[in-house]
Amino acid sequence: MPEMANTPIKFGTDGWRGLIARDFTFANVELCAQAYADYLKVVGLTARGVVIGYDTRFLSEDFAAATAEVLAGNGIKTLLSPSPVPTPVVSYAVMANGASGAVVITASHNPPHWNGFKVKDSAGSSAGGEIIKAIENNIARQNSIKKLGLKTAISQGFVEYRDFSPAYREQLMRLVDLNKLKNAGFRLAVDAMFGAGAGYFKTLIGGENNTIVGINQERNPIFPGMRQPEPIEGNLGALLDRVRQGDIDLGIATDGDADRIGLVDENGHFLNQLQVYALLAFYLLEVRKQRGALVKTITTTSMLYRLGELYDVPVYETPVGFKYVAPAMRKHDAIIGGEESGGYGFRGHVLERDAMVAGLYFLDFMAQTGKKPSELLVWLYEKVGEHYYDRVDATFSTDEGDKIKQRITDALPDIILGVEVAGKDTYDGFRFRLADRSWLLIRFSGTEPLVRFYAEASSNEKVSQLLAFGRELAGV
Repeated sequence: MPEMANTPIKFGTDGWRGLIARDFTFANVELCAQAYADYLKVVGLTARGVVIGYDTRFLSEDFAAATAEVLAGNGIKTLLSPSPVPTPVVSYAVMANGASGAVVITASHNPPHWNGFKVKDSAGSSAGGEIIKAIENNIARQNSIKKLGLKTAISQGFVEYRDFSPAYREQLMRLVDLNKLKNAGFRLAVDAMFGAGAGYFKTLIGGENNTIVGINQERNPIFPGMRQPEPIEGNLGALLDRVRQGDIDLGIATDGDADRIGLVDENGHFLNQLQVYALLAFYLLEVRKQRGALVKTITTTSMLYRLGELYDVPVYETPVGFKYVAPAMRKHDAIIGGEESGGYGFRGHVLERDAMVAGLYFLDFMAQTGKKPSELLVWLYEKVGEHYYDRVDATFSTDEGDKIKQRITDALPDIILGVEVAGKDTYDGFRFRLADRSWLLIRFSGTEPLVRFYAEASSNEKVSQLLAFGRELAGV
């Protein structure tokens, strides 16, 4: 019988994550792999095979190999990356190879002592609720594990090492003119945050005409100098310092598995994720003249609604998680879908977050307009008005979560900071929409013991006040 986790294996908004050696063990990874194999057998998808990738975290390649051994033991062929690879590259490999899905060993932007098990569906998107529920049910049954040693699996043709990058690059060339971007004369600073995105921008658009300064490009699973490889301002000290030295047009940061992006303008000012999302939507609508729906999670910007009005396109809202965004994009033929975490997906591509595509699109926005990042933001604000945003996180012990939720439930206010609450809901957390169009959201993480406070308003001062109010309301 396999070793069980100290806490039940539950898949959150984007896979299962656990503490390495405590919960995230080889036995539990094999248990997840067996549960996934059992699911594929039931739905008749074993013949199409599975793609497996992994990030730069501690033992990720070994956890990926263990996953391949279990799938091989169940007669399922796998294409296994020979080195760390961005999650969006793995997602596209599902489509390129006609696979039944993918497993990615990554904890994305979590702190270094975490790792994770992501599952992608046959379209390369985050596995939806039906798939996850089936896998969790199979885990609960504690089935015996079937394994085939890696060397034997390779010799018998059940495991094949495959470089997914060439097919991915060909796809990017269909989405954006890479040759044009190579000759744009950009001066870029790119922070890989010690993650799987290292070297990608240099490979895609590097050359004689662009200067690309690499930061944190080496593998280091400790992620020194940052709490976690999440591309938010507090983790980007080295990138901000380099941009502020001058001679840089744009700073780019990718998270641990390179599906999320952070941007820094030419003056060394961090562009928050809501600004970036609105700018990318603005680019598709204004510059590329695309038309179609915009899909946003509950935590991201209300600027999308104003853009929807200006360009006469619908806007749809989902709970947090690309497993909700992707189906909505597919249903409504959306041109873009995004979330507050810095993950954005695009029509014509795999419906999953992709930091490389987002970064290339932003650079194309600059190249086609001749505008600097700060000038693009000014242009956006001329269209939709000024919007400011921030998020703060608070950790709690496992027995505090229900108490925090109860405190908020017992004190749902009708007025916040002297402004009437025009609407409140528990669609995904506790959201308060104020009469002045600002908003506050209190939401619990699906993968960590964190409560998150989000706010967007017309000034930074109002944002700070809303966040402080939220923390007081929750008692943290």
